[in-house]
Amino acid sequence: MNVNLNPRQILQGLLQGTPPPRPLFLPIVFSLGAKVENLKLPAFLTNATKITNSLRQIRTHLRSDGAACYFDPYLEAEALGATLQYATEDQPSTLQWPHPTEVGELPENLRSPEDAAKSPRVGVAVEVIQRLKSLMRDEPLLCAGVTGPFTLAAHLLDLRPADAPPREDFSDAALELAAATISQIATKFVEAGANVIFIQENIFPVLSAEHCEAWAASLAPAFNIIRFYEALPVLLFSDENSFAANGEVIYARNWDCILCQALNPSASSAAEIDPPPGQANIGIALPATPFQPGAASNAENFADSLHTIMMEVRPVLVTTAGDVPATTDIKLLAKVGEAIRR
Repeated sequence: MNVNLNPRQILQGLLQGTPPPRPLFLPIVFSLGAKVENLKLPAFLTNATKITNSLRQIRTHLRSDGAACYFDPYLEAEALGATLQYATEDQPSTLQWPHPTEVGELPENLRSPEDAAKSPRVGVAVEVIQRLKSLMRDEPLLCAGVTGPFTLAAHLLDLRPADAPPREDFSDAALELAAATISQIATKFVEAGANVIFIQENIFPVLSAEHCEAWAASLAPAFNIIRFYEALPVLLFSDENSFAANGEVIYARNWDCILCQALNPSASSAAEIDPPPGQANIGIALPATPFQPGAASNAENFADSLHTIMMEVRPVLVTTAGDVPATTDIKLLAKVGEAIRR
């Protein structure tokens, strides 16, 4: 196979089940654009022009196979009726519901999934994808993120991520609403021209085989819609501990997506990932720590370990374990990307 295939050709091969000649390098570098544009994050998230300009600049330096068009873990919750509260610029936002209820109960008067997909910020994300599709032509892959069913349900039920909530704390109603909302918003993104949709599970309970089957079934409509538009669904697990607790039941299934698990910063061998022999469509999500300012030696050591792991696992895709922090040294991340694409 020609190793000089462009990202679009590699994507088409993946959709048809053809092993790629090299992994796609698709780091999630989105909110860093607020720093590039000298904007506070709330203003950045609602400005399609600023987002588009910053992503074009970032990709010039990053030289990745794609652009992270829109990634916000609270997009769906806000679309369903929550308000985002920002305590300080350095702290993540929190959710405020107009009609708060007890922990574990759905808030009242939530919007429907169909109405959530029409919310203003979903419209901003769609506009960004459309603009980049026009401006970048067919060069990079256009990526966007939606929140996984368990993570969105946890937001709805006010379940805290510090200690992974047990599966019993997630009501069926919350999971059904979450899955339907994800499908609706993913549809908007692929209709606009997105090529890769990351479904991000950040809050994830320990699952039995039965619960894993039900969770997979809830994701099937989103996978089907994404693939209908010849885009690639990627199931991204940002927390390596949560995935480790569920790896056996997850790998026991056949998935119509790329399974992408977070790599521990100290990982030195494929034993840290441990997919079953012959498991195809595996992705790797890089941790943020090796790419922080002053971490050049750490990044070099990590790149050596990553090379060893990749030779054993043969991932089809390398991304990051979520949107990278604003402090990320793009030059260090780009260096690792160069090694991945060789």
